Amino acid sequence: MICKSCRKKIPEGSAFCNHCGVRQGRAPKQKDEIRVPEPKKTPSGKWRIQLRAEGESVTEDTPALAVAKARAIRAGFIEQKKKLGAKLSLGDAIDKYIDETDNLFSPATRRGYSIIRRNRFQSYMDVDIKTFTDWQAMVNDEKKLCSTKTLHNAWGLVGAVLRANNITPPKVKMSQVTVPDQPWLTYEQIPLFCKAIYGEPCELGALLALSSLRRSELCAVTPDHVAEDGSSVLVSGAIVPDEEHKFVHKEENKTKQSRRTVPVFIPRLKELLLQIDRTSDDFIVQWNPDALTYRVNVLCERAGLPKVGLHGLRRSFASLGHHLGLSEQEVMAIGGWEDYQTVHKHYLKLSAKDHLRGQKKMERYYTKNANLLSDFHSDSANPHE
Repeated sequence: MICKSCRKKIPEGSAFCNHCGVRQGRAPKQKDEIRVPEPKKTPSGKWRIQLRAEGESVTEDTPALAVAKARAIRAGFIEQKKKLGAKLSLGDAIDKYIDETDNLFSPATRRGYSIIRRNRFQSYMDVDIKTFTDWQAMVNDEKKLCSTKTLHNAWGLVGAVLRANNITPPKVKMSQVTVPDQPWLTYEQIPLFCKAIYGEPCELGALLALSSLRRSELCAVTPDHVAEDGSSVLVSGAIVPDEEHKFVHKEENKTKQSRRTVPVFIPRLKELLLQIDRTSDDFIVQWNPDALTYRVNVLCERAGLPKVGLHGLRRSFASLGHHLGLSEQEVMAIGGWEDYQTVHKHYLKLSAKDHLRGQKKMERYYTKNANLLSDFHSDSANPHE
């Protein structure tokens, strides 16, 4: 179909041109025309039409082929498959799962699933999930091609797809994911960082991250989210990448605990918040999240600090909370953490560092007083002299 205004090609039956936006004239209905739903592009690049009345799913390489086959099935020219005996390939099952649960996933989750669909288990995408049994072999083959974490994520999607089709996922053996320690700033390093970013264009975003906001959260803050006196920030909504890695705004936060009001502890942050234009509807941090992370790391490196990125600044908030004696529950409430274990593990690491610091203090004490101890031992050896 050609747009009547810009003459560019657009999907058949479009009400509006997706290039220039001009409304298209409705094509007259043909008598006895067999109507089928519009084809949808799947993560694999193919096109699918769900014929719900017939209980059929049509997947073809082009929209025209999908429409033609769907019409043929609906007209009775192609015999419908028996529902129980129909083959359901792993690839089709994943595409169907992503399509049918679209409203349940964030753009970032959908993007992750699409990446798995395009890149993982490619030699097994045609197996029938109803009859295939050697899932361990599939996992073993994929293990040679990707990291352990990637494999765990890919198998997690396959497991969800199997459950959606009333198939119990088998137990497969995989290596445990080893998560390296992520850097953060200690309470001694935080003032040095604040000095390093002072006056920089990224300062507002960095201080919001240091106040516990996730990078997706701080990029979604608008003037309406900031208290009139700059004393607090309402965390509501997020900026996340979609399937095409374009950053989009979503209304919902990561978890129920993520929507929260964060007190502003940093005087410089309050100063910057009081300077924002309250007549604007734009986000107050005008940065691409990736670019903001990169800039923070550049300034950290210049100051001789660990390259913590925005998420490392969020962990630094927990580090300072531990040093100042805040309970884990208080840190969780301010930071919007839902999983107690996340904060608890971080606190345990910090406690271990404090324990080591205490040991070194004791060593310094005895080293400093070595002469007195030497005299004491001399007197003890000759008590009658």
